[in-house]
Amino acid sequence: GSLLRVPEPVGESCTEYRWKCFKNCLGALDGTYIKVRVPETDKPRYRTRKGEIATNVLVVCSCDMQLIFVLLGWEGSASNSRVLHDAITRPNGLKVS
Repeated sequence: GSLLRVPEPVGESCTEYRWKCFKNCLGALDGTYIKVRVPETDKPRYRTRKGEIATNVLVVCSCDMQLIFVLLGWEGSASNSRVLHDAITRPNGLKVS
């Protein structure tokens, strides 16, 4: 994972409907799949629950939609909780409070 920039918290005066309930938060995170090509022997590990061959990517963005953290490389079969655990337990990983 890489911290791409230091985020600023959502301000008390925020009126943006998507973010106003997240005052003092630094951003939002979500996972997504990106389709990949892998050797035939690796396909079972990269197969998502919907049957696609993909890598699981965790992304955190700030309220101005700037990427602030990205962790990629997990197999599509990896659960979101496993990917998040990896992100927060790395020495310079994602800090969640």
